[in-house]
Amino acid sequence: MEIKLARNSINEKPKTITLEKIEEAVTKEGQKFFYFDKDNSHKQLISLVEYFEKKGFSVYHRTIKYGLDESDFMYEVHIL
Repeated sequence: MEIKLARNSINEKPKTITLEKIEEAVTKEGQKFFYFDKDNSHKQLISLVEYFEKKGFSVYHRTIKYGLDESDFMYEVHIL
């Protein structure tokens, strides 16, 4: 599964990352924060959380609002 990372600027297209790359980064560092784009569906984020919980990791996720508009948000995921 590929998930879109948060954009660095509004006009930029989001880059994607695979679950394998995320797992590799978490295994290497022990814990990691990831910021995902609003274009990801809630279902994709829940699948990501369940994937890592099945592997024995603790996963915390939340929605971060950064503006007044309803569409100004991103997802934060902390994997331990």
